[in-house]
Amino acid sequence: MLKTIIIGNHLSIQGRFVKMLQDGLCQVRVGTRTFTGRLISA
Repeated sequence: MLKTIIIGNHLSIQGRFVKMLQDGLCQVRVGTRTFTGRLISA
């Protein structure tokens, strides 16, 4: 499932959902890299 997260103030990343963290952040994977950020709700 694809999810979009935001990192910092301006950078958004869309990738495959990995997991939700206990602090409310979301991890997504793009290729071999994993990014952590705030989930953008539609």
